[in-house]
Amino acid sequence: QLQASGGGLVQAGGSLRLSCAASGSILSFNVMGWYRQAPGKQRELVANILSGGTTNYADSAKGRFTISRDNAKNTMYLQMSSLKPEDTAVYFCNGFGYLVDVWGKGTQVTVSS
Repeated sequence: QLQASGGGLVQAGGSLRLSCAASGSILSFNVMGWYRQAPGKQRELVANILSGGTTNYADSAKGRFTISRDNAKNTMYLQMSSLKPEDTAVYFCNGFGYLVDVWGKGTQVTVSS
């Protein structure tokens, strides 16, 4: 299981750090990622991180968000800064590996203008 947390209400320009805690070892996940879904829109990839540490970001996240994973704590993070109203969405974490594809419940991020 994955549990996302850290969402909340923040003003534009502010920062938030999301956490995604796994109930077991995240070493079983080759890829972990953060996705978001705004009202009326499809779920989209925000960023992902491979087990070797390679990261990928959506263009909208580049330069503002940083994804990381702490294998010892079985937790993945998303540090978000310079937040914009268009970042408002429910954020989900995902872990994908061999025969494994796990989604956590989302955490709401609301950015006010």
